[in-house]
Amino acid sequence: MEAWKSRESVEVNWEMGDTTVHGTLVKPTGTGPFPAVIMAAGSGPTDRDWNSPLLPGTNGSAKLLAEALALAGFASLRYDKRVSGPHAMDNMRVLVGTVSMQSHVEEYAGAVKLLAGRSEIRSDAIFGLGNSEGTLHVLNYQLKSPAVSLAGLILAAPPGRAVSSVVRSQLAAQAAAVANGEALLALYDEAIARFLAGQSAAPDPALPEGVRNLIAALEAPVNLPLARELWTADAASLLARIDVPVLVVIGKKDIQVDWQADGQTLVQAAQGKLNVTLVFPDNANHVLKYESQGRAVLEASAVMQRYNADDAQLDSETEATIMGWLARQMNTV
Repeated sequence: MEAWKSRESVEVNWEMGDTTVHGTLVKPTGTGPFPAVIMAAGSGPTDRDWNSPLLPGTNGSAKLLAEALALAGFASLRYDKRVSGPHAMDNMRVLVGTVSMQSHVEEYAGAVKLLAGRSEIRSDAIFGLGNSEGTLHVLNYQLKSPAVSLAGLILAAPPGRAVSSVVRSQLAAQAAAVANGEALLALYDEAIARFLAGQSAAPDPALPEGVRNLIAALEAPVNLPLARELWTADAASLLARIDVPVLVVIGKKDIQVDWQADGQTLVQAAQGKLNVTLVFPDNANHVLKYESQGRAVLEASAVMQRYNADDAQLDSETEATIMGWLARQMNTV
């Protein structure tokens, strides 16, 4: 496709009951109509740019992707989940007990409806792009036979295994480096079992503060029923039912979603499906940024603290893969 050298950014929003979803539309300069990508952010308070108040920095990958997409001739829409971004606290008072997998799909559906209704957008060429938990919401949207079907999906760091297994494997790796790690992991398992049984998790005080905070977040009223639904969800079972073209990207420097453990389940789910392309870039991390350090160093360090550092850039191999895949899809739309 022709390369655009300028872009325009517009703030947009749409109503959902007593709340409003806020987003940013970026498009190449001109009247279009342009193909487009709608981005769904990852878990927790991650905002439209893929920044999080839990991590330092504001150099979010979604904003960088939006700029790259515009230069490649694609519009994009990214939005704050209602429990993220500057309106999160106000929305939480309204949404307590109602945040669910379905409510996230409805947020995404609102984004698709808004974009498909704009004259500068090609409604037959809207692609979905999700990161981490966001991949589940994009997949679920497409599987609900929506009025506006996505032309293809880009799944960045999808959890091939159940989210609970992904999280436990991360904690197990940390526990292996601690003298009483096995005992602590057993205490974690007991607390999670109580949580899944609908009881108070009551985490043992011996657990590290970070683990106790994780469990507390799962039980927080504003996160229910989403947390229990999400805990058993996985991308592989959903991917097997998707008919449109799909690009799966898991970086080999991702220490949250594992390119081998999660990748293998996704490879199996895609077996015999010619519409699925799986790519494992050598140096991409969980948020598609370039990472120079080896996995062993990353697993022993607080690498997430640098996800949105000012000097962190998109991994060039990953960016080229996404843009190339999109360009190829436009030859068939």
